[in-house]
Amino acid sequence: MDLRLNETQNMFKKVAADFVKAQAPSHLLTQWFRNKATFLPDLYRKMAELGWLGMAIPEVYGGAAASFIDCAVVFEELGRAPVPGPVFSSGVLSALLILQGGSEEQKKSLLPDICSGKSIVIAAIMDRGPHWGPESVESRLIKTSGGFVLEGVKRFVYDAEGATSFICAARMENGQLVLVVVNRESPGVSITPQDGFMVSVCEVRFDNVRVAIPDVLGEAGAGWQILDRALEKALPILCAYKVGACQEIFDFTVEYTRNRVAFGQPIGRFQRVQDHCVDLSIHLDAARYVTYETLWMLDSGMPARANAHEAKAVASEAYYQSCNFAHMVFAGPGTDYQHPLMAHSVLAHALYQYLGTPLHHKRKMMDILYPTGEK
Repeated sequence: MDLRLNETQNMFKKVAADFVKAQAPSHLLTQWFRNKATFLPDLYRKMAELGWLGMAIPEVYGGAAASFIDCAVVFEELGRAPVPGPVFSSGVLSALLILQGGSEEQKKSLLPDICSGKSIVIAAIMDRGPHWGPESVESRLIKTSGGFVLEGVKRFVYDAEGATSFICAARMENGQLVLVVVNRESPGVSITPQDGFMVSVCEVRFDNVRVAIPDVLGEAGAGWQILDRALEKALPILCAYKVGACQEIFDFTVEYTRNRVAFGQPIGRFQRVQDHCVDLSIHLDAARYVTYETLWMLDSGMPARANAHEAKAVASEAYYQSCNFAHMVFAGPGTDYQHPLMAHSVLAHALYQYLGTPLHHKRKMMDILYPTGEK
């Protein structure tokens, strides 16, 4: 396994790093997160122009046909800021959902607009808050004479504010789980931002929303299988974003321990501060290596379902704990919303449960590695 970046990947990395430095400097980013203004249309348009939406999608559908590691090096740099917006949720997750489950007509209709940034399609899956799994899908899709009617409330929908459409999970009257594409402007769709120590999260309500038959994604009953196939490829890219965030936290925390003087010496000389930096390093390295191993396996055509779950569990925990250990080093100054650590702290809490908590993914990994035969 060779995890060294090639010339093209190093170029992607530099372009993304330059973009973050120019377009998302820390003094602006802290304001965005403090005001919860994380959907920035101009910033999103610039990322679309650079070809970062739908990087893993075939060129015939408007994508770049890039490798998974190509995508990851870009997202790692975006995570260092951390750059907000639905570049992952629409440009990776929803794009892969359509690629995995859509008909040829749906792919040709939906994917080019996602890759160009014209459409922002957001997955709205769970009805029971942050809990993840098919048992948490309670929205109902009721058949009518001309199509379907959708009823349900999706909680903790990430990046919903900028959506032009949603991919909604629902159950038909026979209990089968399906995915349907719903236009944001459809009558009966309402979006409510969620308050609290989180960001980019909304509640999306579907009240008697009409859905046409061609808007059903894939076959009836195959909704969760489509989602699982898409997540195998999407999760490691999200993990790369978290790796970049952990790297940035580690870098500015270590720099602070060198420059902050207490009792006549840099605080980095104190044993307890060194312990926190070691913990940061351990979480960073664990997230980095499991993430890039998974990406390498995907690019090599190897089965990576268990690895994708492992990567999500490790990277989510690493981002969350990196913020915690960095706060122990920075103490009071790190709790000021003008400090870049606060942007990471808020986002780490939101991403910790996004697409499943670490506990959920550890269980899924073990189910794949050691199947029991139980349903």
